[in-house]
Amino acid sequence: MKRAADSIALNIAEGSTGQSKPEFVRFLGYGLRSGIEIISALYIAKRRKLIDEKQFELYYNKTEKLITSIQALRKTLR
Repeated sequence: MKRAADSIALNIAEGSTGQSKPEFVRFLGYGLRSGIEIISALYIAKRRKLIDEKQFELYYNKTEKLITSIQALRKTLR
């Protein structure tokens, strides 16, 4: 999960370095996929009882909000 979370920030940073809009959109897509990876990992962690329901909901909601924000940014660039 940590690696996927870092990947979101790193892909946004890399894509925003003055490249073309389509290139930035591509890197935002990589960030989105990392966000979805976090969601999957949260379900696995909950099923394995590594996190409780309260922790799951907290991190799920934060990740969902981040994914929604990235999607909105990507939409404005297209």
